[in-house]
Amino acid sequence: MASSVDLFRRSTPSETTRNIRLTGGRTIGASPGLAPPTLTVLPSSSSVESQGKVTLVCLANKGFPSDWKLSWKVGGISSSSGVSQIPVVLQKDDGLYSWSSTLTLQEEEWLKKTVTCEATKDSQPTVSKELRREQCTG
Repeated sequence: MASSVDLFRRSTPSETTRNIRLTGGRTIGASPGLAPPTLTVLPSSSSVESQGKVTLVCLANKGFPSDWKLSWKVGGISSSSGVSQIPVVLQKDDGLYSWSSTLTLQEEEWLKKTVTCEATKDSQPTVSKELRREQCTG
């Protein structure tokens, strides 16, 4: 008798479950799954606006569940001014979620400071992605 282990994942909009099925049909480890999102931070295509402001976009992809929160730091300090949240979107193919947030700040801040997008959920480790002006072209 072979000692095989099957790992499979079932996703629905309301639940992701990971199970390990051992030879003999016994299932262990059934519990709700958790998938931290992958973050990407980009300047918008027209990042410098007429009033000397810059808009940045944080894209969070393939996260589960949908209640991860996005926030911004400018120069290491939390910033809620100029922040807009975009509603969560379910990716039907895999049952994972995507969402985004924008931050508008003064061009001087953008030129001098590091900007960080963070995704947080309860006591889970924070996922973060930073962007500095010198990392961008143009």
